[in-house]
Amino acid sequence: MRIEISHHTDRKGLLFKTTYYVVVLNVQFSHEEKHIIAERRLGDAVLLERRPATAKHNERDDGFALTVSGIVKGPDHFYTANPGDAKAYQAQLLLALEQLKSWVMVNAEGGERIVVEL
Repeated sequence: MRIEISHHTDRKGLLFKTTYYVVVLNVQFSHEEKHIIAERRLGDAVLLERRPATAKHNERDDGFALTVSGIVKGPDHFYTANPGDAKAYQAQLLLALEQLKSWVMVNAEGGERIVVEL
């Protein structure tokens, strides 16, 4: 798994322009990792519950979660309100992706038979 995280700014709005700080995540999976994700049906797993700065107040939080299938498809863009939030989000991403890597490796093979006497 190769992870690339970049930061840039984006101005949105027609009359009142607002500057957002965008964190772009691009993950390149090996063929083996893609195969494990597809075979074990890990695509719907949620890596992070999040809410972008561009979200409306009345929008539900359901559609903003970062899923495994979302990062397998291509780059993910997440809008934050300030550079500090962008850096904090990057730290959360790295922790979640470390867990994903170990989770994919654990799911690579089935369990082994053990015998325990108590």
